Amino acid sequence: MRVLAAMSGGVDSAVAAARAVEAGHEVVGVHLALSRAGGTLRTGSRGCCTIEDAMDARRVADRLGIPFYVWDFSERFRDDVIDDFVSEYRAGRTPNPCMRCNERIKFAALLERAIELGFDAVATGHYASLVDGPGGLELHRASEEAKDQSYVLGVLTAEQLAHTYFPLGDTPSKDLVRAEAAERGFTVAQKPDSYDICFIPDGDTRGYLAEKVGAEPGDIVDRGGAVIGSHDGAHAFTVGQRKGLRLGVPAPDGKPRFVLEVRPVSNTVVVGPKEALAVRELAGSRYSWAGAAPEDPATPFACEVQIRAHGEPVPAIAHVEDGELVVVPDEPIVGVATGQTAVVYVGTRVLGQCTIDRAESAVPVAA
Repeated sequence: MRVLAAMSGGVDSAVAAARAVEAGHEVVGVHLALSRAGGTLRTGSRGCCTIEDAMDARRVADRLGIPFYVWDFSERFRDDVIDDFVSEYRAGRTPNPCMRCNERIKFAALLERAIELGFDAVATGHYASLVDGPGGLELHRASEEAKDQSYVLGVLTAEQLAHTYFPLGDTPSKDLVRAEAAERGFTVAQKPDSYDICFIPDGDTRGYLAEKVGAEPGDIVDRGGAVIGSHDGAHAFTVGQRKGLRLGVPAPDGKPRFVLEVRPVSNTVVVGPKEALAVRELAGSRYSWAGAAPEDPATPFACEVQIRAHGEPVPAIAHVEDGELVVVPDEPIVGVATGQTAVVYVGTRVLGQCTIDRAESAVPVAA
């Protein structure tokens, strides 16, 4: 099998490429340049896809004796990930740029080019498993749940899964991957994992959005619409936020209030009691199935829903109605924001996902 190994410069993708070579595949390594700022440097565990990462990936490829290339995907990344991130915040939603990167860059743009060049699959260092099921190839959680990355892969389609290869899916722990990298002589064996948003390496998301979206003063209101404070820019607030609200009117019960909603059209931030963060139903029209769809998606089916990469799965009932994937958790979920991704599981299998367009509070406005 001809395999294109996506090499980020980290330890996971390095070991994934090595295992693909050991399995006897014809492997070519590629690093994606996602920024036009060629001198971008890495700061500890912040950022990724930097010039240091490209050099780390090249050193691993040289040690493996495989061809290695750097492909410039910066324009596509800007259009499909960065611009989407900014526009979602401008619309008052909370996007997940890692989901968009997997959906539109690593498993769309990269996979499309790989197939055009005659490769059979793209290999990545994600911790997830592929299983042959009765309806075709299925995406499942990795063997080590603490490192499981199936959530961020929930956007993959059946066609994409057919050309995907996850060599680390059955690895019990990240420590074993690091030990294997050290045994192979990879200098990235103890390299810190990257975190935060890769195109905001200093971690100052609020400052980044203020520059991109602009900051315009507005009102903070309660659930009934009464003005109880002001803000310097609605983009700086996220659902569930408690600190930094600067409210001029105390709550009647004296308890803290939390951000419940951001309304960009009116430039207002809605706050309320913690109980109002509980969501009894969520839905999204931008949904997809990771492999075979349910036989009748309109018929409610039991599942589990997860709304964060490292969140706890919650038992739920889901179905498709009026063009939306509707999910009703058995118990309300706290702190759901529009723009987040809800990934639906059946057992360990990723069944599908949706970008959340609406989240209905379990607490009536009059409460």
